[in-house]
Amino acid sequence: MIATKQDNKDEMFPLVDEEGNIIGAATRGECHDGSKKLHPVVHLHLFNSKGELYLQKRPEWKDIQPGKWDTAVGGHVDLGENVEMALKREVEEEIGITDYEPERIGQYVFESAREKELVFVHKAVYDGEIKPSEELDGGKFWTADEIHEAMGKDILTPNFESECKRLNLI
Repeated sequence: MIATKQDNKDEMFPLVDEEGNIIGAATRGECHDGSKKLHPVVHLHLFNSKGELYLQKRPEWKDIQPGKWDTAVGGHVDLGENVEMALKREVEEEIGITDYEPERIGQYVFESAREKELVFVHKAVYDGEIKPSEELDGGKFWTADEIHEAMGKDILTPNFESECKRLNLI
């Protein structure tokens, strides 16, 4: 199947300093073109009561890390949103859940060759139904051993691997 979807390069993101204060705005395209404009994102690590971690599979049409396994929910904070609003929107959009209690577990700056993000990291425990949206190529719960086995093998996104190590998630 040929990928016909793509990210909206004109979507507006806030630009922030390392504390999260808004200092401007730029498009998705500008934030992902190698300019390293710092923009905020939210992550949710979703565990079940057995301690397994839900990972999403990124679709092939994504402009960053297509086809790799990643954090259960990850998304940009849109212009005009705060972190909590963005997290709630992204969790509902990506995995279809609204009845969870997120706990913020950290924030840090992530930098790759193409972008620089201020990441606001959350976790939650959830045993209900998960409904991955068409924004994803599915998802599943992984054991800690499965995640450790996949590390360094180009299966998981570098951002996810780095965050696992940084925050001792598993």
